[in-house]
Amino acid sequence: MPLNTIETYLQQLLPGLGVNKMREITRLVYEITKRDGLTPAQLFPAEKKWNFESAKTFLLKKRYPVNFATAARNRFYLPKLELDPAQRADLTPRPFYPKTVYIEDSVQESELAARVRALFPQAQFKLTDGKTHVGSPNFSKRLETLLIHREKYDFLKPCPCSCAAAGCGYNLINLGFGCRFECEYCFLQQYQNLHAVLLPANVDEFLAKIDTAHFNKGPFDRPRIGSGEFTDSLVFDSITQYSQKIVPFFRARPHLQFEFKTKSVCIDGLLNAGGAENVVVSWSVNSSKITGEAEHFTPDLSERLHAACQVARAGYRLGFHFDPVIIYNGYQADYARTVQEMADTLPHEKIAWISVGTLRFSRELKKMIETRFVNNTILDGEFLLDFDGKMRYADAQRLEVYRFLVPLLRKAFPETVVYLCMEDPQIVKAING
Repeated sequence: MPLNTIETYLQQLLPGLGVNKMREITRLVYEITKRDGLTPAQLFPAEKKWNFESAKTFLLKKRYPVNFATAARNRFYLPKLELDPAQRADLTPRPFYPKTVYIEDSVQESELAARVRALFPQAQFKLTDGKTHVGSPNFSKRLETLLIHREKYDFLKPCPCSCAAAGCGYNLINLGFGCRFECEYCFLQQYQNLHAVLLPANVDEFLAKIDTAHFNKGPFDRPRIGSGEFTDSLVFDSITQYSQKIVPFFRARPHLQFEFKTKSVCIDGLLNAGGAENVVVSWSVNSSKITGEAEHFTPDLSERLHAACQVARAGYRLGFHFDPVIIYNGYQADYARTVQEMADTLPHEKIAWISVGTLRFSRELKKMIETRFVNNTILDGEFLLDFDGKMRYADAQRLEVYRFLVPLLRKAFPETVVYLCMEDPQIVKAING
């Protein structure tokens, strides 16, 4: 339903409303008509006399049927609706081939710079001092620009776990910024302010800091260090060949463990590196509906599991992340099928851990998702402002997810650690006792 159609109808139905009140009513009508396939007139008949309070109460009940009676009013987030067609995601499949490649002066002779020149000979190459603005103001055009740079700050840090959430003692290496996948829920589309793909050329400097670093340990037997916060760990590995240095480095340090987090099946570098028991290759997994409708350009579950079996045979351990779990009609049956396919396919003894987390996002990300993916369904759920300032399903809905999925996983993989990711400590306690 075009936004201007909704606005015109509401101005006739509720003349004289102030800007802020009209903003809230407009958003509610937009979200309900989008979700339910209604026109504004079908949802909100003109025959009845409405004022702001009666209209808002009626619409909140329609929009939040599960939580309206129990949630405080200030937990319903109703910002101004701003749909910018210029920001829409381009979902036309194409290979990654940047139009412009910037290379910082200090790394112009690096292995990575040489490899990029060979792989993308048709790109326009420019030297930069690291301060020049690169990239587009439009996130959807980020793949047009590649920056090869020297990372100076973000070598290793504790996982910036959501404020007040239960932590898992994770440690992060940020080997890149930006991704070629288009997952509708990805926080990078709101977080990334340099709309380009950034790849550091000084991975050796990252590794050199490991031996003297202090780590979070968390509930695991060894400190966990991983990549994949600001990019998929393997999606650019054929370009960067980071795995060729990371795997032997950690193989020589069995007191540590390293995790590659990915949705890709770019595993040639891992296979060539020879395997290591303390290197875990982890895949994000989801229901087939979510993978097919909201994780654009990613391999399907069967492809991911096939790649997992290959790296397990090569000597790596495996991890899996059901994150984000998304609630919709029939979600339990769909996620149960994903668990069953994993159980039927994977070598159970190779699985180091499985995490579970429900969809959560910042208020700013909600607005970015709805403008980049106007036909999304992931925002149709009932998201409320929660303990950490993020939008989450209500506690009861999250508990329903975990009480269904965690026991299912623990039964299917009884020797594997299954834990909740970025959750309220009270929720974790309720699930784990």
